[in-house]
Parts: sequence; C-alpha cells; structure tokens
Amino acid sequence: MGNLKGFFKSGHLPTLISSFLYFDISFMIWVMLGATSTFIVQDFGLSPAEKGLMVGIPILGGSLLRIPMGLLADRYGGKRMGTIGMILTMIPLFWGWLYGNSLTEIQAFGFLLGIAGASFAVALPLASRWYPPEHQGLAMGIAGAGNSGTVLASMFAPRIAEVFGWHGVFGFALIPLAAAFIVFIIFAKDSPDAPKPQKLSEYMGIVKTKETWIFSFFYSLSFGGFVGLTGYLAIFFVDQYGISKVTAGDIVTIIVFAGSFIRPIGGYMADRLGGINLLVILFGMSAAVLGFIGFLPSLYVMITLFIAVMLVFGIANGALFQVIPTRFPKEVGIFTGFVGAAGGLGGFFLPNILGTFKEITGSYSFGFWWIGITYAVALTVLIWLQSSWKKGEKKEQVSTINAV
Repeated sequence: MGNLKGFFKSGHLPTLISSFLYFDISFMIWVMLGATSTFIVQDFGLSPAEKGLMVGIPILGGSLLRIPMGLLADRYGGKRMGTIGMILTMIPLFWGWLYGNSLTEIQAFGFLLGIAGASFAVALPLASRWYPPEHQGLAMGIAGAGNSGTVLASMFAPRIAEVFGWHGVFGFALIPLAAAFIVFIIFAKDSPDAPKPQKLSEYMGIVKTKETWIFSFFYSLSFGGFVGLTGYLAIFFVDQYGISKVTAGDIVTIIVFAGSFIRPIGGYMADRLGGINLLVILFGMSAAVLGFIGFLPSLYVMITLFIAVMLVFGIANGALFQVIPTRFPKEVGIFTGFVGAAGGLGGFFLPNILGTFKEITGSYSFGFWWIGITYAVALTVLIWLQSSWKKGEKKEQVSTINAV
C-alpha cells in the first residue's frame, strides 16, 4: 500500500492518463481490421492464408513505423509526436470509411493503420519518464494497458458492422479518436527530466547489443502473441466452430479483456519479484497452454485456454517493460520502439502461421503447436540470459572488492 501511495505522489498523473487514452484509442484502431475481418472475408471470399495476411498487415505497418516514431519522440518530444500521430491516423480511417472497395485497397489502408500501432513508442516513454525507477513497472503497465483498446474493437466493431456495414466502423472510429486528441492536447506534458536527444549513431548503438535482439524476440512472442491472436481469433472461432460473427466478437472481447487489463499487474509484479524471474514462469506456462490449444478441444474449453494464455501474455508484456527502462533509461524511447517493432512482427507472423498451416493441412493444430515450440525455445534463451546476467554481476562484485 505504501508503494502505491509513493507512486501517486510521484510523476504526473494527467500525462499518465492522457498517454493511456491516446494508446487505448490508437490500439483500438490498429486492430480494427481484425475485428471486422469476418465481415470483410464474407465480401471477398478469402482463402485461409489470405485471411491471415489481411489481419497481419496493420500489425506489420505498426511494427515498421515504431522505430522512427520512437526516435522522433525522443528528439522532438512525445507530446508533439503523439499529436502528429493522431492526425495521420485519420487518413486510413477516412479511406476505410469512404473507399476500400478492393482487397488491394484494404491492404493499403490496413498498412496505414499501423500509424496507430506506432503510438506505443510514444505513449509509454512519455508517461514513464515522469516516474522514478522504483515505479517504472507500474507506470509503464498503466500506460501500456492502453492495449485494452482491443476490447473496444472486438466488442463494438462487429455490432456496428452488422448495422452499418464494415465500412461504417472506420467512420465511427473517428469520434473517439477526436476525443482522445483533445484530451491529449490539453493535459499531456513532456517530462523536464527527459534525456537530451542523442545522435542517430548513438541510438543505433543499441542494435549492437545482444540484449536488444533477445528482448525483441521475447516481445515478439508476448505482445506479438497478444495482438496476433486478437486480430485472428474471430476468424478462428467462425471457421472452427461455425458460430455467428457477432458471437465470435463477444467471445474475443472476453478473451482479450483478460490480457489487456492484467498488464499493469504484470508491471507491479515485476517490480516486486523481478522481471526476469517472472518471465521464466510465464514463458513456460505459455508453451504448455498453447500445446493444449493445439488439440482443438470443445468451444468452452478453448475459450478457457485462450483466456489463460492471454492472461499470461498480458503479465509478460508488463514484466518485459519493467526491465527495459531500468537497463536502458537513456534510450527508452528508441528501445521501446525497436522492441515494440519486433513485437509487431511477431503479431504479423502469428496469423500468417495459423492461416498457412490451416490452408496446407486443413487444421489449426499444427499452427498452434509450432507457436508453442517457439515459446519453449524462448524459455531456454531466457534461462541462459538470467544465468549470464548473474555471472556478470558476480564478476563486477569481485572487481570492486579487488579495487578496494
């Protein structure tokens, strides 16, 4: 309780809330193509592989744009880049609302929806830089809980599409985006303690460290798993169980709710237990649950398993971003952009893996098992990294003692 009191006394709550709202609405828009996918598929008659590609394209766009957005946010300020990002996000929304009459157009404006996904690299550093290291996990977790925008997308998009058509969903999305824009303009502020912008060569220096690539791999599984499943689950449930599109949307809402709002708890748990220790447990659980999912049990058992894996993904997302600002405090913007880009790539590959295996084998089983094996590999790498860090700390202690 005392830890929470200290949290609310430190930092800048209006910026934290504004960052959450900006990320929340942006995330809702980012996954909107997946939320309306069952309606779009009906219009265009896509193959399983084409379905996976369509759902994955906005995630790919977001992953590619996160690095430049993170770099620009560090250099020109998170508030300025967040404002520009929301203005640019209106372009694909208008396109999807008024046009989007071919698969090529859908893929094009879907890629531009990635602008909304790139908000991650702006919102999280903007909020976290107001808080001291001991509260980084909770601050990043609260701002990062903006991925709850997936709940809004899966809850409302199918119902709006049922009444107004899937084009109308993108038109309605302009309303909450405008509201978030106004709140952000009024209340968000850049931290006066933000580190000075570095040269591009200094930013790119993080690419040379093995931790950058390792954390990118980890986040491509935790966040990539979350956002990839969010976009594809409606298609999966309709294909596998033959339920209605709106019912599939309701089920996805329940599932993603679990993973969205648990993220701050993941950050808090990581503050208390240590991010790496927590991740070892979570990655092991992910591999096991995905293995069970691959057996394609009954609908209600499957819902329970997906809720479990989304909870694990959500906690892992919070834990990963507790570790990052403590190890890379000066490069947090570009680091979150780089690692977030990898997370987006994971989210792009996941629906493509499921769709491709479905098309080749006629079943989703092998796709889920393939993904589960990848988590088992990540667990092995994580255990090795933990051991490597402990050895490094012991060497530093010995060097300090000898110097004295």
